[in-house]
Amino acid sequence: MELRRSFYQFLMTERDPNNHSEIAEFANNAFFDHSFPKQSKDYDEISRYLELNGGYLPSMLIFDQAYQLYLDSEA
Repeated sequence: MELRRSFYQFLMTERDPNNHSEIAEFANNAFFDHSFPKQSKDYDEISRYLELNGGYLPSMLIFDQAYQLYLDSEA
């Protein structure tokens, strides 16, 4: 399956300052993370980045859920 857009591009569709769901909060915070790998589509690359730099992400399970939504949206 060829992913058309990067994970970051997908995540930005989840941004909503009035929504306090975990994924919306993740998206809102990632927007302000200027080092986020914005062009990446690769789970492992993004996961490694977040493990080292994603202090705003309270649990990697949120990333896993968001990444699954990303895959589902690209199917």
